[in-house]
Order: sequence, then structure tokens, then C-alpha cells
Amino acid sequence: MSKLFQELFNDNEVFRVYALCTGITVGKILIMSPLTSILRLKNGTFANEEDVKKFSKADKVKFGDESVERVRRAHRNDLENCLPLMTIGFLYVLTEPEPSLAVNVIRAGAAARVIHTIAYLNGWQPLRFLSFLVGGGVTAYMSFKVIMFFK
Repeated sequence: MSKLFQELFNDNEVFRVYALCTGITVGKILIMSPLTSILRLKNGTFANEEDVKKFSKADKVKFGDESVERVRRAHRNDLENCLPLMTIGFLYVLTEPEPSLAVNVIRAGAAARVIHTIAYLNGWQPLRFLSFLVGGGVTAYMSFKVIMFFK
């Protein structure tokens, strides 16, 4: 490992927290695909002919199972919101922010996304909305800090 990498990231508490939170967030995103598949198998709801022929007793494609669709929507929401959060988070780390604030901002963003997914899967409002606002606020805050630093 290069000395530059160690100085920039390995010895940097903010980067370590960012890396951990990004790992958790990516892990959460990766869980959503198998969860969709499990629910499709359980409910016999398949979107492709070949899947119907292989895994179902049904004779045609079936859409609209609410449990499958809820997981798919939560997964899509993750892709739309977690990827920007993680991307801007990396750039935010490069701005050398004040460590205690940065660590808490990054943790809040990751926690908000985990809570959002749990709330989405269970239909819990207003928790889903509030966690979405926190995650969006964190992303907006880090974006502003990055823009101001690199302008």
C-alpha cells in the first residue's frame, strides 16, 4: 500500500467511517435482489416466461404481487439514493472536513438509508418519509460542502 494512500485514507478516521458505512449500505442494496427472488418463488410471481416454465405451475407471466413489488420499489429507491450518497460521501472525505462532524454526518446518512429500507418494506409512515428526508439532507449537505471546497 502506498504511503499516500495510507496518509489520505488508512490513517483518516473520516475515511474509515465512510468505508464502513459504504460497506453496510452496499451490503443492504445487495440483499434486495435475493429478497425479490425469494418472494417471487414463494408467491409464484414471475416476470419472465422462462422463469414461469421452470419454477411455477402457472401457465403465464404474473405481475402485481404487492410483496414482490414493494421490495422492488425499495431496491429501486436504494439505487436512486444510495449511489449518490456514497459517491458524494467519497468526495466529501476529500475535502478534509472537521472529523467529529463528518463522522456523524456520514453515519446519519447510512443509518437513514438502512432505516428507510426497513420502513419501506414494512409500510411504516412517517418513519419512511423522515428517514428519506434525513438521507436527502445529508446528501445535499455533503454536495454543498464539496461544491464550496472545489469551486
